[in-house]
Amino acid sequence: MKTFTATPSDIEKKWILIDAEGVVLGRLASIIAMRLRGKHKPSFTPHMDMGDNVIVINAEKVQMTGNKRDENVYWHTGYVGGIKSRTKGEILEGKYPERVIMQAVKRMLPGGKLSRQQMTNIRVFAGAEHGMEAQKPEVLDVKAMNKKNTRTA
Repeated sequence: MKTFTATPSDIEKKWILIDAEGVVLGRLASIIAMRLRGKHKPSFTPHMDMGDNVIVINAEKVQMTGNKRDENVYWHTGYVGGIKSRTKGEILEGKYPERVIMQAVKRMLPGGKLSRQQMTNIRVFAGAEHGMEAQKPEVLDVKAMNKKNTRTA
C-alpha cells in the first residue's frame, strides 16, 4: 500500500461560517487555523493548500480570559523605531476590530509561502453582516464544541 499524497484535483474546499460572539480568542484562532490548513480532513497533505474558506462574523464581540484585553500590548508600523503601543481592547473598540482575530490566526500558522496563501482564505467581519451568502457557507458552532470555548464572567 502506498502513502496517499493529495493532488490539486483531489482538493475539495468548503465555505465555513463562524460566529465569534462570546468565544474566547485563542480557542477560536486555533480552530480557524486548523480549518485553514485542512488538518481536519483525513487526506491532509502538509505541502498543499487543502483548507476550507472561513468567514468569521461578530469579530468585535470576541472574548478574552483574564486581563489579556488590557495587558497584551502590541503594534508596530514596520519601520525602525516604529513601535506604537495599543492594547487588544483598544484595537477591538477601534476602527478595525477584525485585525485582532487575523493576527491571532496568522501567528498560529507556520511561517512561509503556504501560510500566506492560506491566509487569503479567511474573511473577518466586525459585525453580523457579511456579503458571502452566494457561497452558501456551512455554519460551524464553536460555542457548542466545548464549554471552555465561551467565557463566563
